[in-house]
Amino acid sequence: MTDKELLYIEDALGHEQYFQQKCKETAQSLSDPALKTCVEQFADRHTQIFDRFYALL
Repeated sequence: MTDKELLYIEDALGHEQYFQQKCKETAQSLSDPALKTCVEQFADRHTQIFDRFYALL
């Protein structure tokens, strides 16, 4: 991989961590169970995406 490609993956990992964190924080503040479940699923999805990007390294 080139340096530029590695920087892209590093940025992508950082974005996925950020999205995951924000989804978890948001889910904790929600009182609607259906909406909370939906946002928790988004957090799980961002975890999966992070893991896939990390596996590239």
